[in-house]
Amino acid sequence: QVQLQASGGGLVQPGGSLRLSCVASGRFISINNMGWYRRAPGKQREMVSFIGRDGSTDYADSVKGRFTISRDNAKNTVYLQMNRVKPEDTAVYYCTADENLTDFWGQGTLVTVSS
Repeated sequence: QVQLQASGGGLVQPGGSLRLSCVASGRFISINNMGWYRRAPGKQREMVSFIGRDGSTDYADSVKGRFTISRDNAKNTVYLQMNRVKPEDTAVYYCTADENLTDFWGQGTLVTVSS
């Protein structure tokens, strides 16, 4: 089992920056992909970004060029650096990871972009 603990959410002004972190713990051998989804108020959940164990990345078009995902395999941690944030980035951000073909989810961290 993998437990995911996300942190780093909060209130940020438009154009500002924020960094989310997510630490994986528990009993596992090797985590494959790690990533972030988000759910904005009144909207469906959407993929934000993913990163493979080899460092390969994928981004939603809406965040390309503004967000950067990275991971530290030794610390079982994934990061999401959010730059030039916009009000439409306001959402609960969920960390996810897969290990042995099973998906695991964190509890979510709220990001609010507002002046």
